[in-house]
Amino acid sequence: MSMNVEFLVNASERDLAPLSDTINQLYLGDETRCVERLLELATLEPAAGARVQAMATQLVHSVRANRKKAGGLDAFLQEYDLSSQEGIVLMCLAEALLRVPDGDTADKLIRDKLRSGHWKGHLGGNRSMFVNASTWGLMLTGQILGADKEAIDDPDTFIERMVARAGEPVVRTAMRQAMRIMGKQFVMGRNIDDALKRSLKKGNRDYRYSFDMLGEAALTAKDARRYFNAYSAAIERIGNSKASKGKNTFDSPGISVKLSALHPRYDLHHRKRVLHEMVPMLEELATKAREFDIGFCVDAEEAARLELSLEVIARVFHSPACANWEGYGIALQAYQKRGIEICRWVVEQGRKAGRRMSVRLVKGAYWDAEIKLGQELGLE
Repeated sequence: MSMNVEFLVNASERDLAPLSDTINQLYLGDETRCVERLLELATLEPAAGARVQAMATQLVHSVRANRKKAGGLDAFLQEYDLSSQEGIVLMCLAEALLRVPDGDTADKLIRDKLRSGHWKGHLGGNRSMFVNASTWGLMLTGQILGADKEAIDDPDTFIERMVARAGEPVVRTAMRQAMRIMGKQFVMGRNIDDALKRSLKKGNRDYRYSFDMLGEAALTAKDARRYFNAYSAAIERIGNSKASKGKNTFDSPGISVKLSALHPRYDLHHRKRVLHEMVPMLEELATKAREFDIGFCVDAEEAARLELSLEVIARVFHSPACANWEGYGIALQAYQKRGIEICRWVVEQGRKAGRRMSVRLVKGAYWDAEIKLGQELGLE
């Protein structure tokens, strides 16, 4: 291990290809100019545009044809339409309640707060409960949604009227149902064994999975070691599962690892310490994934951590752990203004190493780090 650590810490800057000024300049780049540049790049030749249009049309028709097979989510959306203010409020409240550690406590909270008029205070401000309304709408219905000004400015009164109109038991049941649906829709299982089992059921077998753990921040070295052990155990479970047997790296399910779970001081202020202590941990996990021939994806983090993330990713990619292996990769956030330059960075890494870096394209859930931090600090 000491030899690997020495290699990683002393590797040449040329091999590690630190972030270029082009990427960093776009962190606070003008949004209009960024979009204009992307529109130029996204303009297709007529033949290619026609192929894209045909594929998109086919996908839409297929989704609509298979809607009858959908489970509880469609039933809920029909009962509590997300195009209605009630539906948006219920989903937002349910999303907040998912953070409550157990069902009994959530039920008590619903019962206690439903008529008390204290939702605004409990959820941390009159806007915080609606911040994700549009995101939920896109994920669940494909539509951008927003709550009315009345519901945002005075949620207590809005919820009180909703309860009076529908009745407390009905609203309470609807919120519990929403919590169950969201939990089932976005959480595969309570542990890796449950998630693997569910991935093999019925239509789930048609998909490929990159398994991730909820709860990403290690606050202590003990936390980081616990997460490391959990990732290591998950790699073994995935590698030995029915879903992986007889398949290559790209056809079998993989593991998705968050760097913030592997170090309690994962920020630029502690760069040297992170590179010395965390890089070898990531290298060890990648080596294990390679032995089991499953994909290994380094997940996305908050926008402010991108520079450090890419440096860590590059160090492991150019280390002996990944030599001649294409299963190691990155979750690339398409929503960020730096996204296109990160694509070029990935290509550059691949060219220098003489092999591909695996990429999982994601929308970029961490784009709003400044908004979240402002809410936590109670800022306007």
